[in-house]
Amino acid sequence: MKRVLLVAALLFGAASCARPQAVREPAVAGSFYPADAKELAAMVDGFLAKAQPPPIKDVVALVSPHAGYVYSGQVAAYSYALLKGRKFSRVVVIAPTHYDAFDFTAVFDGSAYKTPLGAVPVDRAFAAKLASGGGSIRLSGHGHTVTADKHEHALEDQLPFLQRVLGQFELVPVVMGRQDYGASRELGVKLAKLIAGTDTLIVASSDMSHYHPYDYAEKVDHKTLRAIEEWDYLSLSRNFERNIWEACGGAPIVAAMIASERLGATEATVLKYANSGDITGDKTRVVGYGAVAFSKAPAGAASARAEFTLNDKEKEELLSLARRSVETAVKEHKFYDYTVDGSSSLTQERGAFVTLKEHGVLRGCIGYTAPIKPLPLVVRDVAAYAALEDHRFRPVVTAELGELEYEISVLSPLRRLSDTKQVEIGKHGLLIVRGDKEGILLPQVASDEHWDRKTFLEQLCLKADLPLDAWRDPASDIFTFTALVFGDRARRQ
Repeated sequence: MKRVLLVAALLFGAASCARPQAVREPAVAGSFYPADAKELAAMVDGFLAKAQPPPIKDVVALVSPHAGYVYSGQVAAYSYALLKGRKFSRVVVIAPTHYDAFDFTAVFDGSAYKTPLGAVPVDRAFAAKLASGGGSIRLSGHGHTVTADKHEHALEDQLPFLQRVLGQFELVPVVMGRQDYGASRELGVKLAKLIAGTDTLIVASSDMSHYHPYDYAEKVDHKTLRAIEEWDYLSLSRNFERNIWEACGGAPIVAAMIASERLGATEATVLKYANSGDITGDKTRVVGYGAVAFSKAPAGAASARAEFTLNDKEKEELLSLARRSVETAVKEHKFYDYTVDGSSSLTQERGAFVTLKEHGVLRGCIGYTAPIKPLPLVVRDVAAYAALEDHRFRPVVTAELGELEYEISVLSPLRRLSDTKQVEIGKHGLLIVRGDKEGILLPQVASDEHWDRKTFLEQLCLKADLPLDAWRDPASDIFTFTALVFGDRARRQ
């Protein structure tokens, strides 16, 4: 599947918005799925009969793949099998664009989407509300219109499954032209406001990685699925934008998570994973497919998430690595040469910070918030950056190396804070994002400075170059995390 690069000439040049069409005709019937209605119904029903997802009660949103049905249909069926016996009068399907370049979110401006199983009416009143109020969400045919050379399939692919399990429903077709966090947030927040109290389902249409060898694809796809399960959609979005993790519908997934969270969902369950190699037997270049459900946790259910831990040997190994990294960076101006042992227990990817102090005074602190590399490589990198690239301080010099104290903070996944009263001093670190401004403070900072909760939040805003009361602004997202902190002057956890 080819990725579309947004080209300024296409966005702002002579190209005009696509003309509205009343009914969107099928674009991939006969190629991605059968064009004959009976054959299509039989194929979908066959997939659904074989799917055995775990029982999940309060489903708010789904993730489903969008490849040819012979490749991804059985995985998609795991999402849609959850809908058997349930009633949703409206379904919002959020899809990426593969062929049409535009820099906004396009809500279909027509009256229906058609498949061989019949026409699905568009909820035009809801669509108009979703696209109202300015911003980057618009009524448009971009990403929807079928032309001789544009056969967008990502949204259409979901409809026959929905038609077979739900019967009658109204559709809100949404195609996202941007993959950034701001676009996902805008759509997710607005959907949550409009959907609250209604029987509306959200579906994010997305495949996983593309055209990698089988083993590598499985590895990178399970990183993506683990972050979804951990509900760390900020890291997901950042890693999608940087192409560190892959999902062609990454922005729709993040938008669905943001909307689901604000509608009360707290659990993400991976229902099924497979890739094209499992179907064809060709494992040289595969495409990954995942089915996921976002749901509300049963009342009184306890979280099953395990706390991240390291033993004393692992902690000392990381501290020693940080020291060697700083010494190499200061003396030789290069990264310390380090290879991760595949058999080591330290291969998990985690965000982490390295803090340097000299005689108890801060000398540098830099980290990665997102899990982008195995933990030892993160520690190696950010230790060197803390010594030489923290622009609050002059670079560390050779004469100081023997005086430095090291502290490592290994971060948990980020979770958005819904109520600032939940912040616990000494336990929670905070990260704030508003527009292009961002700031982070580690958990131990508030304890060391003897801050109360309000001061902690204000100092977070100051760190992000925002007004002190920006934490109260609905446009600000505040994420919490915990940290496993250890160093030369070890802290009790």
